[in-house]
Amino acid sequence: MNKIFLLLFLCSGISIAQNKEILKELALRNAKTTSEATISEDYKTVLKHTHPYLINLMGGNENASEIIKASFKELRSKGIVYEKAEILSVSDVVFEQDEYRCLVKGYNQMKLPNLRVKATSYLMGFYNAKDSIWYFIEADKMNNKELADTLFPGFKTKLEIPKDVVETEEIKE
Repeated sequence: MNKIFLLLFLCSGISIAQNKEILKELALRNAKTTSEATISEDYKTVLKHTHPYLINLMGGNENASEIIKASFKELRSKGIVYEKAEILSVSDVVFEQDEYRCLVKGYNQMKLPNLRVKATSYLMGFYNAKDSIWYFIEADKMNNKELADTLFPGFKTKLEIPKDVVETEEIKE
């Protein structure tokens, strides 16, 4: 009897580990899709991978869509262009507060009229099992306890959220 229990226990552990690897691969694909959508100003895809809590705070899908479109337009009007938006890595997937989560490390480079901004930043991923999709928010927002509680009341995580690193360089033409 003990051998059967041990075998079942080991098999379930292997299954969970395999499931987390599959979720990690999906998080990487979804994050890359979102990153590419940012570069191409594909607001529909960006919206699709934005956490529903944020969409609700923006007043629902239609209003959030208009806000994202307006943000892209405003950047363009100020001469701000995304040159790069790359996904570098995905952390291990953790299960906490009844959901799977991960951190996604990214690199963004933007060109302003006389300045280039390079940033290594992080997204926090939240997995929606019903729709098999990862939603993302800027992870640094979760380091602000007050803001984190506004977005996700009672939010706690064991994931260590690094600070974003931003560098600027002057462009001389």
